[in-house]
Amino acid sequence: MKSAMDDQALARQTGPRTLAIDVGGTGLKASVLDNAGGMLVNRLRVPTPYPCRPDILLAALAELTAPLPTFDRVSIGFPGVIRGGRVITAPHFDTKAWRDFALEAAISRLFDKPARVLNDAEIQGLGIIAGRGLEVVLTLGTGLGSAVFADGMLAPHLELAQHPISKGATYNDYVGDAARHAHRPKKWNRRVLKMIRIVESLLHYDVLYLGGGNSANIIVDLPHNVRVTSNDAGITGGFCLWNEAFWHSGRDK
Repeated sequence: MKSAMDDQALARQTGPRTLAIDVGGTGLKASVLDNAGGMLVNRLRVPTPYPCRPDILLAALAELTAPLPTFDRVSIGFPGVIRGGRVITAPHFDTKAWRDFALEAAISRLFDKPARVLNDAEIQGLGIIAGRGLEVVLTLGTGLGSAVFADGMLAPHLELAQHPISKGATYNDYVGDAARHAHRPKKWNRRVLKMIRIVESLLHYDVLYLGGGNSANIIVDLPHNVRVTSNDAGITGGFCLWNEAFWHSGRDK
C-alpha cells in the first residue's frame, strides 16, 4: 500500500519543474525546483561575465544551466528595474545595451520554455517573507537590492540603491561590495546599522530581512526585527513567480 509520503514523492517527480536563475553583479546561480519549490539539485554558480551585454549573459546562462535536470518553465531574477518583462535599468552592467531589452522574451526563446522575470531582490523576498504586515528585503552584494511587501503583495519597486545616504554617496556606494573591501569589518558593519536605522525611519516595517552574499559578513548585533536570511532564497523565490494571483498583481510595479 502506498503511503502519504509515496504520494508526495510522486507529486514532486511529476509536477512542473522550474529552472530558477539568480543574476548577480558578482555571480550567476541556478538550480531546478520541484513542484513544491524545493531545489532538486544544489545550485550551480559561475562568475558574472564582464562586460555583461545581453548576448554575453544569455550565452553564459545557457552554459551554466546545461548540466541541470529537465524543466518546464523559467524564473529569473535580474539586478535592475524590470517592467513588463523588459529591462528599464541595469546599473551593474552596460546600461545602454540593456535599456528596454526584452529579457523575458529572450529567456523564453533561449530555453524554448515560458519565462518570467522580476528584480532579483524581489524574487529573494518571495523566498523569505511570511506574508504578514510590512516586510522589507535588502540584499547586500555587489550593490544593494531592495524590495517591499505588504501582506505578501509586492509594493511598487523602490530603487533604494540609487538614493543618497551620506555626503552624496548612494546606498550602493555606502554598503556595496567595494565599500566592504575599502573599510575594516567593524566600520562596514556600522554603515549597515546606519542604513537599517534610516530604512526603519522611512518605512516603519514590521520585519526587515537582510540577504545577499555579503549578509554573511555581518558581525554586529541587529535589532530584534531584523533577520539575516539564506542566500538560497534568490533561487527558491523563483517558484513564487508562477503563483498567478501574485504575478498579475505584481508584474508591472
